[in-house]
Amino acid sequence: MATLFCFGLGYSAQHYIAEFGGGFERIAGTVTTREKAAAIASAGIGGHKVEAFVFDGGEPSPQLTAAVMDVTALLLSVPPAERDPALAQFAEIVAGAPQLQTIVYLSTVGVYGDHGGAWVDETTPAAPVSDRSRERLAAEDEWAALGARGGKPLAILRLAGIYGPGQNALVQVARGAARRIDKPGQVFNRIHVADIAQAIDAAFGQRADGIFNVTDDEPAPQGVPIAFAAELLGVAPPPETPFAQAAKSMSPMALSFYGESKRVRNDKLKRELGVRLRYPNYREGLRALFGSGEGRSEA
Repeated sequence: MATLFCFGLGYSAQHYIAEFGGGFERIAGTVTTREKAAAIASAGIGGHKVEAFVFDGGEPSPQLTAAVMDVTALLLSVPPAERDPALAQFAEIVAGAPQLQTIVYLSTVGVYGDHGGAWVDETTPAAPVSDRSRERLAAEDEWAALGARGGKPLAILRLAGIYGPGQNALVQVARGAARRIDKPGQVFNRIHVADIAQAIDAAFGQRADGIFNVTDDEPAPQGVPIAFAAELLGVAPPPETPFAQAAKSMSPMALSFYGESKRVRNDKLKRELGVRLRYPNYREGLRALFGSGEGRSEA
């Protein structure tokens, strides 16, 4: 029986299940609260029944442990906090899961660090500069070692900045929450959540092993998609704010984001996994979201 288990039923995992969950006879995963578990148990995800277990990093329940032992495809999307909580509690269980055939770990292109706007690919040595990216890289290494020890293929998908339904520049502009921050030379990639779902499905289907960048084709400055979203909505874009001024009110996490600039190649994703991006740049992604009503129903 094909069984999917997701450590972390978050934004990307839910979109994957909604589109590709029909390929599994049983789907289960973790959330952090009983309220979330009850909501998923009641409504499902994208028309698919999903068993949701509460897991906050502590001692797992016997039912949760049994579900992990029964898995054939494992999706890992829990962000590490010093150490990946799924690794801390389930490393030996995953290594010994008798039916497990394929593992996908959702990571971040942040592990490459800052390259001053230059191009990077999967052969570029990781050089993370933020704590969260260093934690991601450590989790990548631990999961890869576990996969190798257990003889289980593990695909590490390094994701660019995620956008999609409910989480995009159109919504930000419509809510008056968008900012255009001018930092000359700073660029980054994005990726539509539907293309993340495609990449996950391709990695599972091929039992892929190794690192794959999951990004769009066209890195751009932070404010460019904001201005394009405003154009689609027929409103004036927010004024540009110099980075030095904006930095005074930024959180440490936001400051670390603006401390990195790189262009990330996705050739390996297309060549080895055969993924054809539905939204190869932010314009196509935002046009499709606009066409579905995004941003136009916001207060």
